[in-house]
Amino acid sequence: MDRKDGSISRREFTAMAALLGGVSIAAPVSAQSFGSIMGSAKKVLKAASYSDEEMKVFFDQMSNDMDRKNPVAGMDNPYGQRLAALTKGLNRYDGLDLDIKAYLVKDVNAFAMANGTIRIFAGLMDEFTDDEVRYVIGHEIGHVKREHTKKRMQGALQRDAALSVAGTANSRAKRIGNSELGKFFGDVVTAQHSQKHERQADDYAFAFMEDKGYDSQACVTALEKLVGMSGPSDGLPWTKTHPSPAARAKRMRKKIKD
Repeated sequence: MDRKDGSISRREFTAMAALLGGVSIAAPVSAQSFGSIMGSAKKVLKAASYSDEEMKVFFDQMSNDMDRKNPVAGMDNPYGQRLAALTKGLNRYDGLDLDIKAYLVKDVNAFAMANGTIRIFAGLMDEFTDDEVRYVIGHEIGHVKREHTKKRMQGALQRDAALSVAGTANSRAKRIGNSELGKFFGDVVTAQHSQKHERQADDYAFAFMEDKGYDSQACVTALEKLVGMSGPSDGLPWTKTHPSPAARAKRMRKKIKD
């Protein structure tokens, strides 16, 4: 805690410097560099304390920005009609409010955000059966439920202590600067998930398929299709963000047999 005169103790400085990742305090620190370090450290601490309401505002901004940049399939479109039919009753699941839509984009891809946004690309829908699309949806719900993108956002905010964040009018909620939305979408949503997160999301998808009475074999066939489509360069967008489909297909096949 800051002292009344505005200074802090060496112990407090050590703790805050550790958050910045290896700042050494062995050598003398000038007043100017000390002030810069402390300013950055305080921003890092602030980034770690954003409320769930503020985090939702961040993700609402990002999803709205992506929807503006990509054609969304409406109910007058075959992709929109198909997705609405196979996700009937899924506007809320497992305590989550979900917003599931299709992008008229040819890539084989899908993504989720911590606010319940799930977007399925037309290219993926072209390749997958209804239950295989449902597996993907279940997998993406798993990322939301296990708070994978929320944790990524917290990490991204801490890494970029210089982030421009402003309060909204008549509200304590914070908003990311428009110029930074694309960067944070890339850092938070399109970066590759860890193997641990993939296992958690796949396990969730498997339970989701069984809970809804869908064909759980689709968990395997969807992943096997991704293996076949990836080729030696492994260039599919979804395989870049969701690694190792071959190993995951093998693991899901074993779950079905068990």
